[in-house]
Amino acid sequence: MKIRGHSVKYGDNISTDLVIAGKYTKTLNIADLAEHAMEDLDPHFAERIKDGGFVVAGSYFGCGSSREQAPVALKAAGTLCIVAKTFSRIFYRNAINIGLPLIECDTNLIEDGDELEYEIGSERLINRTRNIEIPVAPLPSIMVEILKEGGVVPYIQKNGGF
Repeated sequence: MKIRGHSVKYGDNISTDLVIAGKYTKTLNIADLAEHAMEDLDPHFAERIKDGGFVVAGSYFGCGSSREQAPVALKAAGTLCIVAKTFSRIFYRNAINIGLPLIECDTNLIEDGDELEYEIGSERLINRTRNIEIPVAPLPSIMVEILKEGGVVPYIQKNGGF
C-alpha cells in the first residue's frame, strides 16, 4: 500500500494535549475531533491537512497523556501518515491500532510542504520535492499487517487474532 501527500511540519515534543485538547475528548463524534485537531498548535491545521498529508515532527511525538483520541483526530482530519524522529510508545501503538502509519526517521531532511511517498513496510521514505530517499526504522511484520488491514480490529476480524 503506497501513500503520497504533502508534509505539514512541526517541532519536537508535540504532546497529545496539543494534538487534541482535553476539552474535546468527551465526544464520540469523530468529525468534531478532526475539526479541532492540532488547533492549539496550528489553528490552520485542518485546512492544511484536509486533502491528505503527512504530519512531520521532531522527537517524542505524542508525548503526554495516553489519550486514544489523538491519533483518531489526526487520521480523521486527513493525516495519511506521521513522520517523526521518535514517538511516545503508547501513541505509537494507538496509531498502529487504528491503522494510522508512523515512520521514524531523520525529519531534518523534510521541509513543510514537501511531497512525500511511502510504501507501508518499506525501509525508505521518498521526498519527491528534494529527490532523496530517507532511511526509516523498519516496522515489525505484525504491525505492517495490521496497517495493511486498516487497524487492529479489521486485522482480528480477518485473521482471528495474533
